[in-house]
Parts: sequence; structure tokens; C-alpha cells
Amino acid sequence: MTADRTSDGRQGHSRTAPESLLSVAQVAERLGTTPRFPRRLIAERRITFVKVGRHVRIPESALSAFIDANTVQPSHRRRSAMRRAG
Repeated sequence: MTADRTSDGRQGHSRTAPESLLSVAQVAERLGTTPRFPRRLIAERRITFVKVGRHVRIPESALSAFIDANTVQPSHRRRSAMRRAG
């Protein structure tokens, strides 16, 4: 995404392809939660969202980024260290 100036001098963004916007219900379904959880993420500004009139939409890339940022990798414990205790 690159910043461009619009004809009236305001700064805008040009996009190469339109991105899918998801409703709160769709985000909740993908996360396996109730709609209350994505609404709380929006209220706390913990996820990027777009206002379309009175509707709120979440870009697919924002949902992917949220999932990536909150994914916890498993820790790798050495088994030999656990066996020494006994």
C-alpha cells in the first residue's frame, strides 16, 4: 500500500486489490467465539477495523495478523533434564 495525494490534497492510500472485509459475526465464527469477543477487541482497539457507515468490518489481513500475534508456540523441554530429578 502506498500513500498518494487525492485531487483535493488529502492523503489517501492506493490498493492493488480490494481486500475482503468480515462482519463481527464472521470473525466470531472463524475464531470459534461469540460475537461479543470481536466486539470487545474492537472496543479496546486491539484489532484493526473499518467503519462502513454504522457497520464495523474487519479486514481479513487484520484477523490473520491478530491470530499470528497471539499464537503461542509450544515450548520444547529437554527430557533428560526431567529424568534427573528422579
